[in-house]
Amino acid sequence: MSRNSVFTLNKFLLFKLPSAYFSGVRVKSISDNEAIATVKHQWINQNPFKSLYWATQGMASELSTGILLMKQIAESGKSISILVTNQKGTFTKKATGRINFSCKDGKLIKDAIERTLATGEGQTITMSSEGIDEQGDCVSKFEYEWSIKAR
Repeated sequence: MSRNSVFTLNKFLLFKLPSAYFSGVRVKSISDNEAIATVKHQWINQNPFKSLYWATQGMASELSTGILLMKQIAESGKSISILVTNQKGTFTKKATGRINFSCKDGKLIKDAIERTLATGEGQTITMSSEGIDEQGDCVSKFEYEWSIKAR
């Protein structure tokens, strides 16, 4: 995706998800199969233990799954509703510095969109986003259950 598209997505954050934007969450990159959102630990998004607050990690991780889903729906040219129906987070290391949240579930999305368009029935997709710090260590992993349905 072009640099201009990443700029447009970050502008979308400012106007549609201001809490994520002001917490420092940004789109880093997006392609057909992967989306990366990034956030740097700083005063405004820290917890009392001087690491990245879990909710900020949640915003960045959900964004990486959601923009990948929104991109493929837009490319389908069809009207499809989306909703997060479940979420799970696991934390494995103190999150400091820059954390990149990556979702690589583009194929799952494509298949679910094809099924909902073919059948008219709602589909459920469980997508994951992994937070990796500057040392290459996983600090957290989130799973989002998205419900999609052709309108």
